[in-house]
Amino acid sequence: MPATKKTATKKATRKATAKKAATKKATAKRATARKTTARKAGAKKAAAKKAPAKKAPAKKTGRKAAAGASKAPGVPQVMKQLEAKGSAQARATFARHGAQADRHYGVRVADLKVIAKGIKGEQELAEALYDTGNYDAMYLAGMVADGAAMSKATLKRWARQADWSMIAEYTVPWVAAESPHGRALAVEWIGARQEHVAAAGWNTYSGLVTTLPDEELDVGEVEGLLGRIETGLAHAPNRVRYCMNGFVIAVGAYVKPLAKKAKALARKLGKVEVDMHGTACKVPLALDYIAKVEKAGKAYKKRKTIRC
Repeated sequence: MPATKKTATKKATRKATAKKAATKKATAKRATARKTTARKAGAKKAAAKKAPAKKAPAKKTGRKAAAGASKAPGVPQVMKQLEAKGSAQARATFARHGAQADRHYGVRVADLKVIAKGIKGEQELAEALYDTGNYDAMYLAGMVADGAAMSKATLKRWARQADWSMIAEYTVPWVAAESPHGRALAVEWIGARQEHVAAAGWNTYSGLVTTLPDEELDVGEVEGLLGRIETGLAHAPNRVRYCMNGFVIAVGAYVKPLAKKAKALARKLGKVEVDMHGTACKVPLALDYIAKVEKAGKAYKKRKTIRC
């Protein structure tokens, strides 16, 4: 072999050997670095385990906690708010609708809604407000109270004390329709001799058919109540007639299996005569009202609540 060629071969061999050595050295370096990183991570983890856990900030107790928490107003404070919002115009309007002059301040519903937001969820306060006997406070109580949390005895007491139509036909049904005792109480009240209790019963059952799925209703019982209206409306007390008419509307608009029957009854009843004591309020024609609900695309679509 010529000397030149031998020299070239030796150079190539040396280069290859050097390259291998460099690769091996780099590989070893990377391995060492990985081991070092792993050791550091392990040490850090072990240290974290040994370190005492950080304590959560202690809760405020005693006077500090009381100072930080917002306190709901009591009955006296709410009654002052109601008195401040009363108006002579509203008092006169409520009086024309049958409210006893010495039992209300004349607070508009819009103002009651504002006050209700400030005491939302205050169940005990709501029940205490109702017990004052002041109509504004009683109506407000119905806006705030959770009917599902009320006892059967309390609901019955509310119905007995509801001697104004706005309370008997709205406040009491709002809470009673939310209660597991709602159906039983509605049936019981419908048969009552007192006009305001019977009116509360009809409107409570109207609330049930408006909010409960048809599958949860006793359709046979509801149908029987339609028959009761057909034979008894003409001889029923004044406000009971108004609420019976409302029940026909509720069934025709929200209970699909009985809608046809309710419409037929509405057609037969025609205009229901109710003494509105010279006010501008009118008794809705049941058939027209059902048609209005249907036209709006709301027929048979159950409502979440009957509260205004």
